Amino acid sequence: MEFTAKQIAHILNGQIEGDADTKITKLSKIEEGVPGSISFLANPLYTQYLYTTKASLVIISKDYVLTGPVTTTLIRVDNPGNAFAKLLEMYNEVKLNKTGISKMAFISESAKVGTNIYAGEFAVICDNAVIGNNVKIYPQVYVGENVVVGDNTTLFAGVKLYSDTMVGKDCIIHSGTVIGSDGFRFAPENEEGNRKIPQIGNVVIEDDVEIGANCAIDRATLGSTILRKGVKFDNLVHIAHNVEIGESSYLAACNVVAGSTRIGRNCMFSGQVGIVGHLQIADNTIISAQSGISKSITKPGGVYMGSPAFDANKYRKAFIHFRNLDSIVQRIDKLEKPQP
Repeated sequence: MEFTAKQIAHILNGQIEGDADTKITKLSKIEEGVPGSISFLANPLYTQYLYTTKASLVIISKDYVLTGPVTTTLIRVDNPGNAFAKLLEMYNEVKLNKTGISKMAFISESAKVGTNIYAGEFAVICDNAVIGNNVKIYPQVYVGENVVVGDNTTLFAGVKLYSDTMVGKDCIIHSGTVIGSDGFRFAPENEEGNRKIPQIGNVVIEDDVEIGANCAIDRATLGSTILRKGVKFDNLVHIAHNVEIGESSYLAACNVVAGSTRIGRNCMFSGQVGIVGHLQIADNTIISAQSGISKSITKPGGVYMGSPAFDANKYRKAFIHFRNLDSIVQRIDKLEKPQP
């Protein structure tokens, strides 16, 4: 891909200072700029690099006042960070704009496939699957029987969708994620072991959901495990059977949610949060990293910390006392020590 400074300035509605015909073929960080690349300056900590960078084009603020000579062409915009993010989005769209069905992909005769799809090498689309328009199915993806994938959704390499899974429009599922594997349910039977309970439900993923790499989302025992519209997962998230995640909730890496728990809307969980089963988590709940949730949270908008977790402000005060516990014990021992 090659663009001129003039073309980029038009896209960003910016003002050029320097050579409008400068050609750009790549993106770079300002401190690692090379000829032919474009970068940006938004954080004042990187100001020094504006005067030494070898990038051919740098996006800066309209209000920035130069304090020395620069060798790069400049584009001035209202918000350099947002402008560069727009370029990243465009770059990604072009980079990931794959089309066509590989001769080494398998698509069942009974599957229904929309227009302008991409199916890479060794992708498998099974019986009665329904694939929407503009769907991208990367190599070694498995789409099971009766699966539905909505328009404009991307399944990156190695994604596995078990039978009856339903994925909405404009979703992104990253490599290695498995959706629809059996929920973890066993019933005590006798001294020799337990009996596996069949899991005959499915997983429903609504529109505009993004799921990170190597996540596992279990199918329901009965009914559905549900991720509502706008949910975002980091990598290595595990969601057990019959869980429901509310709209626009964000879960960072290594979150684990046990069976049949209901999480509300607009929740934000930091890394390594664990939630036991059959709980209710209220809307707008924030949970700090490595917290363990052992009972329902019914008040919306709370912030929780610790394991077992409780109100974050109370936890911080309690932690101060815990940190001073050793000195307190020494003082008590000294007071209780028999006097000669």
